[in-house]
Amino acid sequence: MARRGTEAFPDLGAHCDREDCNQLDFLPFDCDGCGKVFCAEHRTYLGHGCARATDQGRTVVVCEACGDAIERAAGAGTDAEILEAHARSRRGCDPARKLKPRCPARRCKETLTFSNSSVCKGCGHKVCLKHRFPADHECATRGSPAGAAAAARRAGDCGRDAQKVRDGGGWALPPLIRNFRMF
Repeated sequence: MARRGTEAFPDLGAHCDREDCNQLDFLPFDCDGCGKVFCAEHRTYLGHGCARATDQGRTVVVCEACGDAIERAAGAGTDAEILEAHARSRRGCDPARKLKPRCPARRCKETLTFSNSSVCKGCGHKVCLKHRFPADHECATRGSPAGAAAAARRAGDCGRDAQKVRDGGGWALPPLIRNFRMF
């Protein structure tokens, strides 16, 4: 077991448990495999030759058909047996899950994810950020009067205010601001 600290500061740091090192390290690392204390140079399993290093890793087998990662349990068998059990499982192997949605714009092959996609307010299609404007994709509402009316309905209050201005009503302030008096 590693000696802790120095004579003046017994709680500060520890000596490396590797026989040929014994370096005093002020930020020692505890190995979760063997329970010994090591310096920064020998903190890895390979760095200090930990006997229990093979027990610490988690490995998976990736199904080629659906893209699922199946964790390999201890004594589960070969990769082929694990994949066969995956195909027979309750969830099953569904190749349709592997297909990612693509941008519907012409000649665009961009895969849509949560961070690079946008939903068009005109047609409701999910498109990539490059084609997010109605002019950049074949938006169903672009250029049609029904589409303009739908866009005005979606605009809500802004559409009603724009209609008031067109009708000659001008801007109407909310009652709270209209009745506000400065002293």
